[in-house]
Amino acid sequence: MDLQFIGIDPNTGGEGSPTVWVEEETADLVLQGVRAEEALEALIGGTQWVTGHSVGIPAHETVIRVPARMVPILREACDVAERRAELRRAAVRYVPQRGAPGDARCVRRR
Repeated sequence: MDLQFIGIDPNTGGEGSPTVWVEEETADLVLQGVRAEEALEALIGGTQWVTGHSVGIPAHETVIRVPARMVPILREACDVAERRAELRRAAVRYVPQRGAPGDARCVRRR
């Protein structure tokens, strides 16, 4: 797994910091942040934000805080992820098709 570092909290103190990366293969944003306090987790975990969606925070998920001062870094990460995703969609592999000898037909595969 390869990560592209985008940025770190500009007010970092050296003891772990909110950080943003883009995973190069999937174009997913990867965030490190301060674990949300219990009251915030309880509010988020106890509210049905979307009708029909289960309430609660699944064991494989967590809530983090990313400081507002990192919005420009998140925007940059979104731009990088969007460009990477577009490149992935545009990537075309050509696979030779069976045909007459010497036939160089190819098809696009994603």
